[in-house]
Amino acid sequence: MKRTIRNVTVAKVIVECLKQEQIRHVFGVPGESYLPLLDAIYEEPSIEFISARHEGGASFMAEGYAKAARTCGVVLATRAVGAANLAIGVHTARQDSTPMVVFLGQVDSRFLGREGFQEVDLEAFFRPLAKWTVEIRDAERVPELVQRAFRTAKTGRPGPVVVSLPEDVLWQTVPEAVMASTQVPKPAPRHEDVREVEAWLTRAKRPLVIAGGGVKWAGAEPLLRLWAETYSLPVMAAFRRHDVFPHDHPCYVGHLGLGAPKAVRETAEQADVVIALGTRLSEVTTQDYRVPSPDQTLIHIDLDSDGVGKVRAPDVAIWADCREALSRLLTIAVRPSWQEWVAKRREQYEQTATLPEKPRNVYEAAMASFARHLPNNAVFTNDAGNFAGWLHTFFPFGEGHTYIGPTSGAMGYGMPAAIGAKLALPDRTVVSLSGDGGFMMTMQELETAVRYGIPIISVVFNNRMYGTIRMHQELRFPGRVIGTELGSVPFARLAECLNGLGFQVQTEQQFTEALCAALAAKRPTVIEVLADPDCLSVSTTMQELRARQSL
Repeated sequence: MKRTIRNVTVAKVIVECLKQEQIRHVFGVPGESYLPLLDAIYEEPSIEFISARHEGGASFMAEGYAKAARTCGVVLATRAVGAANLAIGVHTARQDSTPMVVFLGQVDSRFLGREGFQEVDLEAFFRPLAKWTVEIRDAERVPELVQRAFRTAKTGRPGPVVVSLPEDVLWQTVPEAVMASTQVPKPAPRHEDVREVEAWLTRAKRPLVIAGGGVKWAGAEPLLRLWAETYSLPVMAAFRRHDVFPHDHPCYVGHLGLGAPKAVRETAEQADVVIALGTRLSEVTTQDYRVPSPDQTLIHIDLDSDGVGKVRAPDVAIWADCREALSRLLTIAVRPSWQEWVAKRREQYEQTATLPEKPRNVYEAAMASFARHLPNNAVFTNDAGNFAGWLHTFFPFGEGHTYIGPTSGAMGYGMPAAIGAKLALPDRTVVSLSGDGGFMMTMQELETAVRYGIPIISVVFNNRMYGTIRMHQELRFPGRVIGTELGSVPFARLAECLNGLGFQVQTEQQFTEALCAALAAKRPTVIEVLADPDCLSVSTTMQELRARQSL
């Protein structure tokens, strides 16, 4: 569908592009370099500008929103200073294959190249981080290039696009602009590709599917489940793609994440045919590029032709949309002979995913309480940190589209991403998990949630240190602690100072009571969990680590 508008400002054209893409929320920190664009948004009732406390928080909100809404996130900032602050969100979107368009105010065109106030070459600055960067200096090209920005962000492997807008250009008038909706191609595998997969599976003894974000972006989770059930195929989730397949399903055999249990790694290593579906096979998913090994057959199915072959040359390379690929792979004539192996690997996975009986540590207690009291369609976001290992290991993800986490490992992500996710999914409960180190990096965005009435629940595991780094520090430099100890911060009280709700808890009963109160309150809430610094990860305590080192 096309429409034409005439004699409107560049700022108005950009807003019309947002409307064409059905964007309902944009995020940012206001700046004088793009005031005309802010004013044009003010006049558009269908778009709400969410004013954040920091550009980094705004970019995380936009990225989390994009994942939750399965659409393009939009974030705005000013010149070099705001651009530098939001760069972390651009990197996260690139690593996570999240479509996002970043609009940056730039200095007046007359001052470019003179080291004007807050000037930097934004195209060069973001080129290594973004999928595409462009600075628009010709007003008449704004409709073309902004629409191209959205098309680039959404097609192929999705990713972030950065658009630099010199301040004077925003005031100029465009004589005519043609608005056209972005059509995202959905390439299907060739008939020959499907037959080749069929041939490899016919010979397979221990096949394994590793399912990644491409399945989620295609909305192909139901098809993946049907395919796995039809051919008794075991499925593993790629790093931080937990909700791609229900954990209670007999075909689910684990998550290839940081600190993956030995039994899960063994399943990946034992497979003779590995089908990588919608995953770029990152360092973490491949367990430091060890899986798949040269001895394993690799079938790689993904939208991104550039990503195929980065880890190792595939035996079969298929460039296709995951939904289209799965719909055609349901036609293959294969009689599975591997059910016994799948059942055994499922049994091994279940042993790793079973919560210990009471008494439990506070992380285990939180997972048990989540499983009992949260709605089935509740959405989790999480920050970087070892605390997430308990969520990844023990929480039984069931329904699809219930998890949002940064494969980039960005600290400060969890709570702002939850704000974005809640705006995208207002009828769903959204819970963020953070450590005290990461939460403090973007805690100011809790005020943003309060100001806009966005009722998220933020769980902060407070062990008064950068726990993940402390673990590695103890492993490599035992007893030589520097930089990883943090002060005592009363997060529950700080939440109340920001007009949110705050609870400080230390036991399973206290946590459950606080969680139930937060669910009932429907206000931005922080549950501060006083955590034991000795508890470094799911599999390691400080005491155990030092005992092993002393042997």
